[in-house]
Amino acid sequence: MAVFQNRKIQSLIIFIIVLIAILWLFQDNIAKISVFQKNEQQFDTIEKEIKDIAYLEKIDNFLIKEYSKEQLLLHTIKADAYYSYKNSPVELINIKLTTYDEVGQEGVVLKSNRAEILKSGDIFFKDEINIQSKNGVLHEINTESLIVLSNSGQIISNSDVAYLDENAIINAQGMEMSNNDDTMFLVGDVIINQDLGGVIESRNLFISHDANGEKHYQSKERTIYRSTDSMINADMGVDLDMNENLMKLLGKVEVLNSSGSTMDSYNLIVDQSNGGEVYKSNNPTHYQTKVSDIRAKRMHYDAKTKKVELMGGVLGVYE
Repeated sequence: MAVFQNRKIQSLIIFIIVLIAILWLFQDNIAKISVFQKNEQQFDTIEKEIKDIAYLEKIDNFLIKEYSKEQLLLHTIKADAYYSYKNSPVELINIKLTTYDEVGQEGVVLKSNRAEILKSGDIFFKDEINIQSKNGVLHEINTESLIVLSNSGQIISNSDVAYLDENAIINAQGMEMSNNDDTMFLVGDVIINQDLGGVIESRNLFISHDANGEKHYQSKERTIYRSTDSMINADMGVDLDMNENLMKLLGKVEVLNSSGSTMDSYNLIVDQSNGGEVYKSNNPTHYQTKVSDIRAKRMHYDAKTKKVELMGGVLGVYE
């Protein structure tokens, strides 16, 4: 009996020793688990408090009308939700802003999934923005910030802008538009990436859409057009007819082909209709290759087939 009790005491002592060893080995992990659980509880508490105090006021199906000092309606604002904060601008979700002119006619309509109202009363749009002009034409742009100035009705972005066209993407350094005008002005350096593969580099581009569906992009600044096989420099700008896929490169024009040939002319038309690319000029043209120097009154060049036609008073020198 005494032996049995001694063995029982010995077993208990061994168990205690093993338990102490295990606790000593894993004490860091146990402490970490305890701290993690405590931090997780604190995080849940903080998150709940943030949710409770994130906004001071929320209004669903928000609607407001703003008038001038002369009691003329300037614009209406509709939003799915309105949030006001203590130290931040008012935030609007899924906003629609409609402007009005002096006689109460509807002007420009702007839509975005997010906007802010600043203390000045100006409205600060973000992300993807749809702008519908007075004649019903829809402009779609992406930008970090776009401001509607409440006093003047001007629509301005000083951030990089991507204008999304059906057949091209236009990147610019900013944008300006008036609620009384259907013309959008893309500011600064402009790059037009065509779906056909060409790239146009220019500055200060006017985008004009009319009620008949006519769509023109125009710049009076020096312009460069790059295609697969050619580079064209024009010193007086570009006029793009997006309906007919016609590009007019204005002023003095220089065409540099990958083959090494060059053409100098004026007011060159690039016809991109039907997937082609044909250069045309009805002005004096100077065509040069490594073995020829030709002058003519008119020119027709198919960039796909590399076939050039020089017409009217052709004078050539061959080596």
